[in-house]
Amino acid sequence: MKGADRQRYGSSPTSKRAAAGGASRDPAPEGFVAATVRPAEAFFSKELGEFILPYDAVRTSSDPEATLLAFLQSTYDAAANLAAWDRAALECERGAAGRVRPV
Repeated sequence: MKGADRQRYGSSPTSKRAAAGGASRDPAPEGFVAATVRPAEAFFSKELGEFILPYDAVRTSSDPEATLLAFLQSTYDAAANLAAWDRAALECERGAAGRVRPV
C-alpha cells in the first residue's frame, strides 16, 4: 500500500478538556466524509480531516471494547468499500487469542 494511500487510526486532542480517537483514509475516496460510521457519537471532523470518536463515548459505554471496535470496523468498512479494495484478497477471519490462524 502506498504511503499516501493508507488507513490511519490514532488519537488527537480535540480540546483541553477532551480527547478523541480518529480514523481517516488518505486520499479519501468519494463519499468517505459522508459515510455512516458507528457508534452514533462518531462524526467526521472537517478541521482534522478524519472521523472522530470522542473519548467520553468509549469511557461511558457499557461495553467500551465493543464501542471502540465498532468505530474501527465501520471506518475501515467505509474506506474499503468506497475505495473498492479487493477485500477478499486483503482480509482474513478474526482469530482467537492464543491460537495461530491457519494459512
